[in-house]
Amino acid sequence: MKAGSALSAAHERLHALQRDYEGSGGEGRGEDVEERPLGGFLALVGVYGGAVGAAALWGRARGVRLPERIGAQDLALLTVAAHEASRLITKDAVTSPFRAPFTRHTGSAGEGEVQEEVRGSGLRHAVGELVTCPFCTSMWTATGLVAGSVLAPRLTRTAAATLAAVFGSNVLHLLYDSAKH
Repeated sequence: MKAGSALSAAHERLHALQRDYEGSGGEGRGEDVEERPLGGFLALVGVYGGAVGAAALWGRARGVRLPERIGAQDLALLTVAAHEASRLITKDAVTSPFRAPFTRHTGSAGEGEVQEEVRGSGLRHAVGELVTCPFCTSMWTATGLVAGSVLAPRLTRTAAATLAAVFGSNVLHLLYDSAKH
């Protein structure tokens, strides 16, 4: 089998898998089922894996060793920082220009956050889902912060402390606003 025909066969199998996953493989798909960009999601998983692999190789080349454990204080700091970073990336009004190629503004979500809907198809749609979902993005932000804590601990701890301070400030703002009512 030639490479071109093997690639074509693999491409058709992937499309069949997508149709089956969406319920459109001859099993009576409902009209309200949205297309799931499996190829786009697969590309994002590849980017994520490539970034983790590159960080691991960079650390190995620099002779950096993984810590025996991550202490409770660092874990708490990284947790709060990952939460705040994922909210800033996915919901903050000021970061909306970065999401705009993948989303459409649909309104305010209150307290400096916006509501957006994903647009496009394929990879564009997949990226839109990633950059509007704080739960999805938190995996990426947590991984970046943990990798940073191993590869550049002082810089990462400073950035994480800044994000944690922003989180604390936001909580105080919300408490203050609710106390006024």
